[in-house]
Amino acid sequence: MTNNELEACIAQYGTDLYSFCRQLTQNRQEADDLYQDTFLKATEQSGKINYAGNPKSYLLSVALRIWKNRTRKYAWRMRIASVHPMAEELQERMAAPCERSPEEQILKQEEIRQIRQAVGHLPNRLKIPVLLYYMEELPIAEIASVLHIPSGTVKSRLYQARTRLKKELEVIWDEKNR
Repeated sequence: MTNNELEACIAQYGTDLYSFCRQLTQNRQEADDLYQDTFLKATEQSGKINYAGNPKSYLLSVALRIWKNRTRKYAWRMRIASVHPMAEELQERMAAPCERSPEEQILKQEEIRQIRQAVGHLPNRLKIPVLLYYMEELPIAEIASVLHIPSGTVKSRLYQARTRLKKELEVIWDEKNR
């Protein structure tokens, strides 16, 4: 891959990759670091990326691999000496259509926040396929190649995640409607 092709990848897939990093890390600073490290790794291994193939899947796979390594390293460090994580601002402004009333906008933002929180509570083996399928809109076959698992396993994990999310969100929304 040439530098021009890499720049084209950044322009074409950068936003998707960054939003994936944000959902994966649930932290703006960590997402920034992961995003930068992903493209740094892609630059280092630019000869391995086939631009004619599917560079987005490759970049998502690199980001996922870097995140897993960091998570593993962080868990190991926590066993040795616990560190208090810094709190991140979780308030994110949602772009809402102007035709909605302020109450509807606030309710919609709260609903989105609850869905993101519910997805965030899923175990990583379920959360990652959900993020790749619904957020990145990757087909099941590509998710399977990114995660290096069979496509049937991806389907199973998506089903399990949907079932858990349905239960959790029904409980939350039933309590709210009482």
